[in-house]
Amino acid sequence: MKKFMAVHKEPELSWEIVEENWRKLAQVETAEWVKTYYNQKEGVRFCVWLAPDMEELKKTFTDMDVSWESMYEIEETKPDLWGEEKWKEHLEAEATADTLGD
Repeated sequence: MKKFMAVHKEPELSWEIVEENWRKLAQVETAEWVKTYYNQKEGVRFCVWLAPDMEELKKTFTDMDVSWESMYEIEETKPDLWGEEKWKEHLEAEATADTLGD
């Protein structure tokens, strides 16, 4: 499964409808809703999904009458991977890797 970020910007949409859609989307079997970051006041939601591909996720939203402003395949990193000690470990491991120079 690939990871996607769907951006929904609908300030005119009532919050009750957003919550109703969330109840429906939590039951979807063709993709997996991971989490949502939102600003209720601005009517903006950033939803993380796992799906086989972007077309399947778009079809899921379309079938459920959920609109989106944009959608991206995404990857993830975390701050603890970029601390000085972790970076040194990464460089040491990379220097001795079997794939060096590939």
